Amino acid sequence: MSVYDFKATDITGQERELSEFKGKPLLIVNTASKCGLTPQFDGLEALYKQYKDQGFAILGFPCNQFAEQDKGSDSEIAGFCMKNYGVSFPMFSKIEVNGDNAHPLYRYLKDQAPGFLGSKKIKWNFTKFLINKEGKVVKRFAPTTKPAAIEKHVKALVE
Repeated sequence: MSVYDFKATDITGQERELSEFKGKPLLIVNTASKCGLTPQFDGLEALYKQYKDQGFAILGFPCNQFAEQDKGSDSEIAGFCMKNYGVSFPMFSKIEVNGDNAHPLYRYLKDQAPGFLGSKKIKWNFTKFLINKEGKVVKRFAPTTKPAAIEKHVKALVE
């Protein structure tokens, strides 16, 4: 099993097979529009622009489970991300990342790369999972890890 075995609805309402990203390294991030970490969208977009021509993609998954920091509709979230941060990487429909209604992709990610002390929970917005070209999770990054600090790992996967 790999991330390519999952599907998700994008922010425009279209169901997408993640197999369309097969052979590409990915960074999967749960995002929020009204969080102290929201400015990370700038760093994520910069990372995406720097490596997208080498096959790298970032997949953003808005989530409202942490202090209700993404209450808006999918279209409001998309507009916010584009207007304020120029986000051009794929964004998906709002999901849950923890609990009984957690998206199957996030259940898989958490199983493959548990957090601190083996925790299977996502602790906060902007938890990041780096995926290799085979669709396997290679590293989990804390919410406070800035995208620039991930660049060396991305570079290694695109070379």
